[in-house]
Amino acid sequence: MAADKGDQLSKAVQEGSIEKVQELLEEGIDINFKMNFGWTALLSAVQGDKEDLVHFLLDNGADPCTKKDNGATPFIVAGITGNVTLLELFLSKGSDIDEHDDNGFTAFMEAAWYGNERALRFLHHRGADVNLRRIVDEEKRALNAGGATALMDAAKKGHFVIVQALVEEMKADVNICDNQDRNALIHALSVSPVQPWSDAKEAAALFLLKKGIDTTKRDEGGKTTLILAVEHQSQELVKVILEKDEVDIDDADKNSQTALMVAVEKRNSNIARMLCEKSARTDIGNLMEIANRTYNNDMRKLLCQYGATAKLSWSGSNQMQWISSSRRWGLKFQVLCGMYRPMIGKLKIFMCRNFKIQRTSQGGVYVGFYDGEEVAVKVFHISAKTADKERTCLEKCRSSNHLVKYYGSEERKTCLYLCFAPYEENLEEYFGRAGNIDVKSKYILKTIFQAVQELHAFGFGHQDLHPSNILIDVAGKVFLADFDKSKKLISSDAEKNLIITEDLQALERLVLYIAMRGRMRFEDLPTKCPTDIANHIEIEDLRASLKSPEEKTPVSDRLEHLIQHPYFWSNQTKYRFLRDVGNDTRNAEQNKALNGDETHFKDWMEKIDKEVLDCIVYHPLSKKKYKNNVTDLLRLIRNLGEHLHEQSNQVKKILEKPEEYFLDRFPELTMHVYRTLCNLSDSKHFPNNQALSHL
Repeated sequence: MAADKGDQLSKAVQEGSIEKVQELLEEGIDINFKMNFGWTALLSAVQGDKEDLVHFLLDNGADPCTKKDNGATPFIVAGITGNVTLLELFLSKGSDIDEHDDNGFTAFMEAAWYGNERALRFLHHRGADVNLRRIVDEEKRALNAGGATALMDAAKKGHFVIVQALVEEMKADVNICDNQDRNALIHALSVSPVQPWSDAKEAAALFLLKKGIDTTKRDEGGKTTLILAVEHQSQELVKVILEKDEVDIDDADKNSQTALMVAVEKRNSNIARMLCEKSARTDIGNLMEIANRTYNNDMRKLLCQYGATAKLSWSGSNQMQWISSSRRWGLKFQVLCGMYRPMIGKLKIFMCRNFKIQRTSQGGVYVGFYDGEEVAVKVFHISAKTADKERTCLEKCRSSNHLVKYYGSEERKTCLYLCFAPYEENLEEYFGRAGNIDVKSKYILKTIFQAVQELHAFGFGHQDLHPSNILIDVAGKVFLADFDKSKKLISSDAEKNLIITEDLQALERLVLYIAMRGRMRFEDLPTKCPTDIANHIEIEDLRASLKSPEEKTPVSDRLEHLIQHPYFWSNQTKYRFLRDVGNDTRNAEQNKALNGDETHFKDWMEKIDKEVLDCIVYHPLSKKKYKNNVTDLLRLIRNLGEHLHEQSNQVKKILEKPEEYFLDRFPELTMHVYRTLCNLSDSKHFPNNQALSHL
């Protein structure tokens, strides 16, 4: 019955009959009743530009912020229709100027998409964010959806006047990219059955080129702006792109088609000549075969003039086989290996999203081959200051053991390519997947400490220590990467100490993140280590040492000192340490400091099994009984360690693993003894580097 009423309401709105709508309301129909796809009477009235009906519905209780199933509101629908009066009305009813539907569309974007210039100007005047990128949920973002701007929408639709107004009057950023790394120029060059190539789209593309838009972006098929311009047979666009000299003329799409191949396929001799005059290679692909097949004698003569022959140097087939060492990126390396790609010095790369392995603020990281070796390639704009920082740091640290291995760099046109050893995942990704137990926390953290210490020794501070900058390779080895924010340690001692201290403070957060195995986001970590985390006492002491280190240890030496911290000791090493201190009972100053005012160990004998406590005396030649103090507890640990083989089978069974027996009962003992000896500047019982090197 409600559905019938809904159909009647829908029909009444379509007809614009306020009387019929009022009649239905008097019969009890819900004014906010949702029809198919979440349409309400108000949404339909806005879509139909029926202003009087909109006012009537609002006056009778229609929700001005109601949403369709896709999240579109009446305000956004008014952006589609371009009705400024209704836009202003819904703003007065509480609509947000930048509210968006589930696909990220705002009223401003809809006005740009549909070419509603007056509505666009009104929304801009009322504060709409010109450069807002479409906001989508994580599921859509994982599919690279979203991120487009109003400028991209206007360019895609060929609304030249809108494009011009957005850039020149509203200061839209021409170089923002969507989540597929496409800018407004790529959107202007894109076509579809419902949006074919047109003079208006060409005009928009030429305007964007005049405004300095980046020409090096690609579409989802890997086509460069030059290839797309050739496909559209726009001589003017091809000319302008070639004059900018930013795009590699011999670059190819994912089907290994170059711009010259496309020109030959299109039988466009004028564009083919323009490309050949700019030294496009004629020895790639089946150019002569295509020209022969289409009986294009003029094209055949042109190609011969520029060195093309019937004998092909590359057929476009997957001639090479490559067995990759990468589990995660192996298929990408295999496909890239078999493709034609114009070499950039020693580098083979295809900057297409299918070959991207990580997003960065600069552009991204791609798989590649450098001098025949598999590499990860980090791409920068050549003028970026961060690019110079990273290259300088990598070049100076080539001999490092714990920093990512650097192969070399190449430059081509506007891009700098930094090549380093490939990796499987960063630490954030590793902790984010199930079964992340292979790489132990202590190993990860110790390696990072060593890496940062090594970086400081080379004369740099990292300044951006974060889980995403810690890489794990296919063998489970950990490396520190991403040095685009690094700072040189060449200033005064005070400035050097400040840079190093900032790195230490970032490490203090990383200690907790790694100890917790990434179960909380790095940005949301608690102030203290949860007590259910293994070795939480050592972890908190290590963090405190990073945050407020001992003044007697120079800043530059603190990491070297902390790499010897008990957190990194094995249980066997901790047990050996306690035994050694327990064997040194004649040092009165040490004994006094150990016993101190501590209350944690006053009742230690109550935690020891009676069989264990009774099995051995204080000293083999003495009948002295143990006391409830730290030194006697250490003495017991020492005595049992030395004489366990002499004990009964019952005691041996209880103490099957003596290190676990004592450390489980007294988890704070190791740190208490360690801190006491540190305060006394007595390190003779500390394990040496060789003893710790296996960790």
